[in-house]
Amino acid sequence: MTDLSTISKNDYETLAEFRYAVRRFLSFSENAAGSVGLTLQQHQALLFIIGHPGRRQITIGELAERLQIHHHSAVGLVNRLEDKGFVERVLNEADRRQVFIGLTGKGVSVLESLASTHREELRVMGPQLCTLLRQITRLADG
Repeated sequence: MTDLSTISKNDYETLAEFRYAVRRFLSFSENAAGSVGLTLQQHQALLFIIGHPGRRQITIGELAERLQIHHHSAVGLVNRLEDKGFVERVLNEADRRQVFIGLTGKGVSVLESLASTHREELRVMGPQLCTLLRQITRLADG
């Protein structure tokens, strides 16, 4: 049996509690997205599109990287979001070979609603997450 003495029972409990809190938040997020007709991944895509550093649009490749999915999967995701009216493809005026993905008014509206709901949930869960994260950081520091 492996010697686990370098990590205490309390350390494992803290790590488990943190993972549980993160899972609870992700479950909340999935339910909130579902209530407006989005999957969790579609919600994340909308957030990554509008929240891209320096601009409010993103390329398919950048979206694939942010979501950690394959390029062709990102194309399918954007197609589905476009079919629902949440995003649009925008030709890059500086380089007409490049296409950006941007949110439509409908996409912005649904994302604002979700962001507001998520902020409130984070306001409630935030103190616990911060406490657990501080404890985990202390564990990592030894």
